[in-house]
Amino acid sequence: APAFYFLLFPETKMKAVLLLLASLVGFTAAFGVGASTFTGKSMSTLESTYITRSGRGDLSMMRHRKRLAKLGKPADQRKALLRALTTEVIRHGRIKTTLVRAKAVRKHVDHMIELGKRGDLHARRQALGWIYDKDLVHSLFEAAPERYSERNGGYTRVLRTMPRQGDNAKMAVIELV
Repeated sequence: APAFYFLLFPETKMKAVLLLLASLVGFTAAFGVGASTFTGKSMSTLESTYITRSGRGDLSMMRHRKRLAKLGKPADQRKALLRALTTEVIRHGRIKTTLVRAKAVRKHVDHMIELGKRGDLHARRQALGWIYDKDLVHSLFEAAPERYSERNGGYTRVLRTMPRQGDNAKMAVIELV
């Protein structure tokens, strides 16, 4: 009988469908397609075998390529952004930016204040090479030794604020202490 015999004679259509279903059920039973023979550990027991850091609760993974915040920019644009943010933090005392940018610029602001506390010519020229405003560098070198004389680091504070309205980015305020 041809394969499409049931199309010519409708009364045999139901028999052909039942025959096809029966053969599929027989195939799955014979080759174990539907049955599982897995005898390994479940996911809940596998998760407990990983080592977790104390107090964090996440897996201890390696930190490849996490040395610095790349900020989604090439190196020249990233440097220009960090220089501009450093200049504005020193000029205004506090700025509002994203949390990742605030944490990245904190290092540079602290370094500029350390240079201002040192006060020698080499430190002044290094600060002039990073901060865009020459007058701001001179005022920093006048004010920093008195303002931060008793403090040995930690010249900035990063405070989290509400997320940004448009894209829900984490926002923060970075300010001089």
